[in-house]
Amino acid sequence: MRKEEVKCADWERQDVSRRLLILACSATKKDGPRYLPAVERYNGPLWQTLRATDPKGELAQAAFLSAHLGFRAASTPIASYDVPMTPQIAAAMKAGNLGTRWPQQKTKKRVMPTGEHPGMHIASLTDFGSRPFASVALAGGYRYIEIMQTLLRLFRAGGYVDHNASVTVINGPIGKMRRDLRVWLTSGGSADIEHSLVRRGLAKSHE
Repeated sequence: MRKEEVKCADWERQDVSRRLLILACSATKKDGPRYLPAVERYNGPLWQTLRATDPKGELAQAAFLSAHLGFRAASTPIASYDVPMTPQIAAAMKAGNLGTRWPQQKTKKRVMPTGEHPGMHIASLTDFGSRPFASVALAGGYRYIEIMQTLLRLFRAGGYVDHNASVTVINGPIGKMRRDLRVWLTSGGSADIEHSLVRRGLAKSHE
């Protein structure tokens, strides 16, 4: 019995490590030290829900999408900043690839490239593709969701997300988004989350 319990626990840990949550960054940020992990720095409603529901990061691996920093693991230490997701930045992100660095380099005079790219973070989150994600949730406003879906296609092509992985889009009124995020985190799936927003087009949200 003890061996079976250990084996069950191993499967549970494996399932958690194969679940990816990508959250839009938050305009509201906590004060404090110059650098804080993103999961602590961002303080919008969805990030508050994430911390309250999964304070130890045991239900999924979390990442964020930022107009300033691009795609990064939520454990990444970040400074406070104020850069909105403009249509121009969104278009540049959708036109990029896993090697596109953010923040974007403003001059070509530097010998060494600056910023970080999505490829380095998704590789780290999946143990360099040896443990691809089997379940993914995308949460944020419509502009962020569109970029996340572009990244998801790149992650699948790179072998970082299973081609048959389940994908849940969390978008709409903020109250519903917070509820759906809690459901996704705690249920291990998306059975209770409506997908009508995906079928009829993404609604704008305040996050």
